[in-house]
Amino acid sequence: MAAVASSFGFSPIRSPSLFQLHNLSVNSNSSIRRTIACKSSPRDESPAVTASSRRPEKQQNLVESPKPDPDHKPDPGIGKIGMEIMSIALPAALALAADPITSLVDTAFVGHIGSAELAAVGVSVSVFNLVSKLFNVPLLNVTTSFVAEEQAIAAKDDNDSTETSKKVLPSVSTSLVLAAGVGIAEAIALSLGSDFLMDVMAIPFDSPMRIPAEQFLRLRAYGAPPIVVALAAQGAFRGFKDTTTPLYAVVAGNVLNAVLDPILIFVLGFGISGAAAATVISEYLIAFILLWKLNENVVLLSPQIKVGRANQYLKSGGLLIGRTVALLVPFTLATSLAAQNGPTQMAGHQIVLEVWLAVSLLTDALAIAAQSLLATTFSQGEYKQAREVIFGVLQVGLATGTGLAAVLFITFEPFSSLFTTDSEVLKIALSGTLVRSYLLI
Repeated sequence: MAAVASSFGFSPIRSPSLFQLHNLSVNSNSSIRRTIACKSSPRDESPAVTASSRRPEKQQNLVESPKPDPDHKPDPGIGKIGMEIMSIALPAALALAADPITSLVDTAFVGHIGSAELAAVGVSVSVFNLVSKLFNVPLLNVTTSFVAEEQAIAAKDDNDSTETSKKVLPSVSTSLVLAAGVGIAEAIALSLGSDFLMDVMAIPFDSPMRIPAEQFLRLRAYGAPPIVVALAAQGAFRGFKDTTTPLYAVVAGNVLNAVLDPILIFVLGFGISGAAAATVISEYLIAFILLWKLNENVVLLSPQIKVGRANQYLKSGGLLIGRTVALLVPFTLATSLAAQNGPTQMAGHQIVLEVWLAVSLLTDALAIAAQSLLATTFSQGEYKQAREVIFGVLQVGLATGTGLAAVLFITFEPFSSLFTTDSEVLKIALSGTLVRSYLLI
């Protein structure tokens, strides 16, 4: 009691007077008023009052707004990342669909010439794809990643710049130079080696497919350079997250192809040579449009092209060549086996292959979106966002594959007669397509 009494300022021996009691009451009331005032005016509060009066409120805030867990998995919903994926993937899907749809149109026109001609085109297209895509697909993917990375770094350095001059990106120039060289080499190899390539496919000299297949392949070889250059340009646009410009270019070229097909094949009577010529003309138009639009924003042939950068393309592309070989060899082997069984089996196989490729290539649009977004997020150090991109692409991919498989399974039979009127060819095509539809999931 002595300690308590001394803390209030009176003697521990004598009892407090009325005056001291009055002071004690006044001091207590003042303390209470200060506490209330501090709660309503936090700017004037003292540290002691803040600690005592705010402690329950802080505890309540901790309960209501917990700190984010760094190991928390991203929300499986579509959200902002999903919308960004779809904004890139949808135009890319339309651009990717345009080319195989045009191939389907070619197949439909050639199929009405005859089963042997349809089979010959199938063999030639398989050989052309084996030679061209072996290098084209790696170049496209590597260009997309390098340009996206270089663009993200340049954007980080030039945030405060207001200049609107053309960008100087060595990755774009390097890819275009490599594309031109690869395209010319492919054209020479396909044109001069058409006879050897038919032997590799085990097409005998007396087969009705042999002569038209070689003829078609020689003409298609002239389209190799614009195809590779156009793919390099598309890779640059994808690196900029621009999949709309390639869509316009591809649609324009394929519309021209669809218009020229009946004119050159039937009206002028060129047959499958007319189909090849229509395709080559459309490929040059696509390459011209892409280079024209790319030149508006980027210096196409930059003096900053470095041998080291080219080596990076070759190194990264070399790894992708192995993947491309693993994908193309089974298709080429299946085509060779079908061709050895005769024109009817080969014609049915060609319809199956073109339809399946037209549908399955739509899923590549998701890979394009993921590749562009991941290259950007990793170069900026946004690893959490990169993980969310991966989750989003996997979810959308599963849904897309399942939906495409169902559509192909249900709709192929009613539309199969558009490709040919041969009942035997249609029977083979129907059985093969039903099996292929399951591979889309």
